[in-house]
Order: sequence, then C-alpha cells, then structure tokens
Amino acid sequence: MERRSAAPATASARIRVLVAKPGLDGHDRGAKLVARGLRDAGFEVVFTGIRRRVDDIAATAVQEDVALVGLSILSGAHLALTRRTVAALRAAGGDDIPVVVGGTIPAGDIPRLREAGAAAVYPTGTALDAVVAGIRALTEALPPGLE
Repeated sequence: MERRSAAPATASARIRVLVAKPGLDGHDRGAKLVARGLRDAGFEVVFTGIRRRVDDIAATAVQEDVALVGLSILSGAHLALTRRTVAALRAAGGDDIPVVVGGTIPAGDIPRLREAGAAAVYPTGTALDAVVAGIRALTEALPPGLE
C-alpha cells in the first residue's frame, strides 16, 4: 500500500501526529497533556482515545497521513505493544512513520524499546518541552514529502 505524502501543503501547514493509547490501559491524562502541548506548539494532533488495538492505531496513522505516532503506555506492556505497533505500521504501509513511546518506562527498557523500533522514549516525568522538542526534531529530520 502506498502512502500519500504527509508533507504540509504550505509552509504554514501544521505537521500531523497521532497520539494513541494501545492496549487495556485506561489512564489518559498524560496522553492528553502531551496532545495539548503538541497542539499548542503548532502540531495537528489526532488523538485515538483509550484502549485501542495496535492494528487500529496503524490503520488510523496511515489513513490520517500522520508524520509520527506517539504511544502512551502505563500498563507495563510497553515492549510488546511497541513491537506490535511497529509491525502493524509496516503491514499497513506506514513503515516510514516513526514511533515514539512515553509513559511508565523503566530506564533499563529504553534500549529494548529502541531495538523494538521506537525512535524516541519519554519516561514519566520527562518535561513537556523536551517531548515537544524531540518530536519536532524527529519530524523535521524526515525526508522531504514525509514530514
């Protein structure tokens, strides 16, 4: 499946990102804070809500033509959910979409998340400004036509 370009139509168009809550985790306060912070920083944010299947997240990411997927995971299933989301994105034709992970992430799992395909990891307590700056850097580093 070929993705259409996620490039903004004009220089003033906003970069679109997806904030998702995979799995059975029902706590969305942090995800909503990040979504609002990204929106306030000029991003267009698509928020999936809670308890989403990874296949649905991948399909939404491709359908909404996002430049980046942010997963918020507090359940402890961050490794499995990240692996499954990255695989689902590939299967849906969104293998060019970077995935970032935030939430309750032990420091020892950060390298494992990177190996699983996470472009960046933001453990609980990461300053919102750092999250926004990191996502901005990731989306600005995308090849032309994919930002």
